[in-house]
Amino acid sequence: MITLENISKRVGNRTLFENVTFTFNEGCRYGLTGPNGSGKSTLLRIVMGLESQNTGIVSLPKKVGFLKQRIEDFKDFSVVNTVIMGNTRLWNVLQERDRLYEVEMTDAIGLRLGEIEEVIAEEDGYSAEAEAEALLIGMGIPEEFHGKKMHEIPTDRQFRVLLIQALFGNPHALLLDEPTNHLDLDSIAWLEGFLRDYHGTLIVVSHDRHFLNAVCTHIADIDYDTIITYPGNYDAMLVTKTAVRARAEDENKAKEKKISQLREFVAKFGAGTRASQVQSRVREIDRLQPMELKKSNISRPYIRFALPEKQSGQVVLKAEKLSKGYGEAPVIRNASFEIHRGDKIAVIGNNGRGKTTLLKLLAGVFQPDIGQIALGHAAEIGYFPQNHGDVLNKHSEETAFDWLKSRKTVVYDQDARGVLGKMLFGGDDAFKPVRTLSGGETARLILGGLMITQPNVLILDEPNNHLDLEAVSALAWGLEDFKGTAIVATHDRELIHGFALKIIALEEDGLHFHQGSLEEYLEKKKFQKKPL
Repeated sequence: MITLENISKRVGNRTLFENVTFTFNEGCRYGLTGPNGSGKSTLLRIVMGLESQNTGIVSLPKKVGFLKQRIEDFKDFSVVNTVIMGNTRLWNVLQERDRLYEVEMTDAIGLRLGEIEEVIAEEDGYSAEAEAEALLIGMGIPEEFHGKKMHEIPTDRQFRVLLIQALFGNPHALLLDEPTNHLDLDSIAWLEGFLRDYHGTLIVVSHDRHFLNAVCTHIADIDYDTIITYPGNYDAMLVTKTAVRARAEDENKAKEKKISQLREFVAKFGAGTRASQVQSRVREIDRLQPMELKKSNISRPYIRFALPEKQSGQVVLKAEKLSKGYGEAPVIRNASFEIHRGDKIAVIGNNGRGKTTLLKLLAGVFQPDIGQIALGHAAEIGYFPQNHGDVLNKHSEETAFDWLKSRKTVVYDQDARGVLGKMLFGGDDAFKPVRTLSGGETARLILGGLMITQPNVLILDEPNNHLDLEAVSALAWGLEDFKGTAIVATHDRELIHGFALKIIALEEDGLHFHQGSLEEYLEKKKFQKKPL
């Protein structure tokens, strides 16, 4: 159980929380939701004591797993030891035991070693390595990595190790901030199963709607400067929250209509002989005053890619015997396929299988080692890179407004401001320097650039990585509505379900082009794995 009592947090002139009292109960799995900037990560840091609150206190169980974000802090530790460090009490006594065995034995040291062995037994320390290795394998970290130093394994695998560190040691509570980042579909499915079997208190922040729906028993929604809990998963919360707000607004409208009628009576008979009836109406007006509805902080960008100025030919891209690698290891091997006008394609595959490499080849950023890619007639590509710095200079003083205007030869000021407004850059936010923008803001700005330039082929590499749930939903609608061709690499199943009609899957044995939805592809893959 985690208890917040009268928690307030202000950042500058902005209030994130005001006297919040809330209990996260044992056995419940809470999705902590709210738009970017609402304070989700700040709240987790307050709970863990990593950031101070203005008022209030936090009560925690003894053992809490927390997903850390700084892989550089563990670069010189082995993968297995990094995982075991998730149980602080066990790790500390193991370190102390190793130190004591290096000094001359005395009665006091012998007594202390006995106490240490009791702690190790209490914390299941004798099976710690086996437990750590089982978790690592479940998360897709192969056995040959387990003894290596963290800096010796790929960066995305290092982030997975930190996730396993949070899960290790049977913590009484788990706090996970965007745990599906750096995970592929198989790893996300494994994590979902692990968390569904978890019996402590879980608080998770995620932009993956499918993940929240699969895992959560409750949603703790940050809105109206407080936390409001809803039973059920994310979709259930949206239905309830929308209904509650609509009901309150309808009640206010009904009150305002009645008040208007009463005021007409008062105005008509106020100076006449019906004084008692007038006073009764005045009291009724006072009683019926509509309640003040706080403004919700939910905001959704309006993502619509306009009808392209030029229509591409029927064949948009054609790849023939395509291969690309780094050093001696080919990532894309002998791939041949065609992409046609109007195709909506999701590119999926485990990390390291070449999704980004493939998209850079299709976008013309990379050239193939072998084979060729032919761009179809009048095909114009709009590219969203996974690394936003590839198109945005994060060291520049250029404003969001200026960057957007630079995307096209002729862009009228009102058109640029209109797109920025749709992408939630209202008022002075349009003139923020690019270098100060958050990950979510840069993602929305790049999408705004694609809305301005109107390409007929969209190639998007993990566009959802920094977007909140509302923005991911808006992107899915925008892609579904798009009249051109879209090729999107993503692990977000909700986004894939929202737009994709075809799948390019990068598997261990190469590239597979599937005509159909993600569900159909996964079902086909599952059937192929069944023993004869």
